[in-house]
Amino acid sequence: MGSQPRLVEVRKNVLKQNDVAARALREQFRAAGVFVVSLVSSPGSGKTMFLEKTLTLLHRNYRVAALVGDLATENDAVRLARSQAPVKQITTGTLCHLEAAMIQRALEGWNVDDLDFLFIENVGNLVCPSSYDLGESLRLVLISVTEGEDKPLKYPTIFNSGDVAVVTKTDLAEAVEFDWHAMSGNIQAVRPGMEAFKVSAKTGDGMSEYLSFLTARLDALRAKAAV
Repeated sequence: MGSQPRLVEVRKNVLKQNDVAARALREQFRAAGVFVVSLVSSPGSGKTMFLEKTLTLLHRNYRVAALVGDLATENDAVRLARSQAPVKQITTGTLCHLEAAMIQRALEGWNVDDLDFLFIENVGNLVCPSSYDLGESLRLVLISVTEGEDKPLKYPTIFNSGDVAVVTKTDLAEAVEFDWHAMSGNIQAVRPGMEAFKVSAKTGDGMSEYLSFLTARLDALRAKAAV
């Protein structure tokens, strides 16, 4: 019992330091005019395949790059590099999330002024990442149709810290008897008004609507900065 107040204080200090670093990152990104998107999900949601498709399609007309977090391997970075976009791996070791200081270190040697979009793929986890701001412009919460429609109810904090929901692997929806109305209702119950996209990185369904949304947000960011 005696150690509990100290644990709480340490956690507060860690989060405070993270927030300071995140604010510095957000100002850096704003000044550069780069739109930063972070992706959070549980393992197996199809996050890396979805990001690879995103990078590949955007790379045709925009300057894109990605940072990818993993506990131990560089497998995801190798996959993402197939998009021809610059990619850096962040190995977190025992940490189950990325922190703003990790993003700062990973960006060393990169000029963010040369980017339109920067994507940050967090470690597969729907709990820890919710507390850590990474200076992003937009946080996507991914859920695959194979995970069950009650995911938002089980992990409300990550949905409340996110901006947009993306339902992945829709090509498997019929096979797993996925109920979109139930999923949509659960998302809205936890986060009223949250926008949600249905996509399949495998077939490409829904990708154009999602990418149009991202490019519109980039345009809005730059229009606001020009005022």
